[in-house]
Amino acid sequence: MELRHLRYFITVAEELNFSKAALKLFTAQPSLSQQIKDLEEDVGVKLLHRTKRKVELTEEGAVFLEQARLTLAQADKAVAMARQVSQAKQQMLRIGFVPVAEMKIFPYVLPNLRVQNSDLKIELLSMNNSDQSKAIKKGELDITFTRQSLQSDEIESQFVLREPLIFILPKDHPLAKYERIPVKALNGMDFIIPSAEQSQTLHNLILDFAQNNNIELNIVQKADNILFNINSIGMGLGCTILPGYIAPLTMSNTVIRPLDVELPHLDLYVSYRKNSSSIAVTKFMELLTRVFYLGFSREAE
Repeated sequence: MELRHLRYFITVAEELNFSKAALKLFTAQPSLSQQIKDLEEDVGVKLLHRTKRKVELTEEGAVFLEQARLTLAQADKAVAMARQVSQAKQQMLRIGFVPVAEMKIFPYVLPNLRVQNSDLKIELLSMNNSDQSKAIKKGELDITFTRQSLQSDEIESQFVLREPLIFILPKDHPLAKYERIPVKALNGMDFIIPSAEQSQTLHNLILDFAQNNNIELNIVQKADNILFNINSIGMGLGCTILPGYIAPLTMSNTVIRPLDVELPHLDLYVSYRKNSSSIAVTKFMELLTRVFYLGFSREAE
């Protein structure tokens, strides 16, 4: 038994005429008759009494008609509610991000997105790479900005930008007098670095940089957030290596100095689900692509 059987039966029961019901349903009368016959076989009782002159509901048919109407009404309600949820999702954009996106991405994309889509609700969630990866796979995020590509069978990732790292130290530190600090001078120096839990990519990048240059950092603090990392430098607790976007946030009692070797770079990727039907995701990606020329190779930068 299918919903169409119920619709056919209700129409016949209301018209009490197969010809009129067939016209109303845009179907042929023989086909309609067969559909009603199939329905009666499924139910196991006679629903309509038919003669050459008239069509009447049986007692069983009258009871079935009442319940069939309720069933169709409930089905229509279910469809309407599902469509409402879908429409609401189309007007909601959940974006996970690492801090750099606040300064390098959102100011150049979100204002235009809001102007073009005044009803769009945007939820921004600051999360580390690992949590974003889990959330987008579960469908809890629509878009992510992470330090690593999340490319998979389900997720599409695109490179957005690459930024340099910078070396920050207290203004009164002995090495602050150098215009370019010898990397060997970092050996044994007190360092504050981002914790692996909050920024695993940057954490590992700093450790790899030290190892590749044969220096041993004296790690005195692992910071859970960027602001604490910067403040620790201002308090004279040590030095640090952070992404370049941090430069405007540094304190007056800290300085940025280049090293005599090039510091590594950090990449930023945007990711979304390949099977997403969200109009909001499409519009966001269109704007992001225009602003940051997505699709161009990193070597072309």
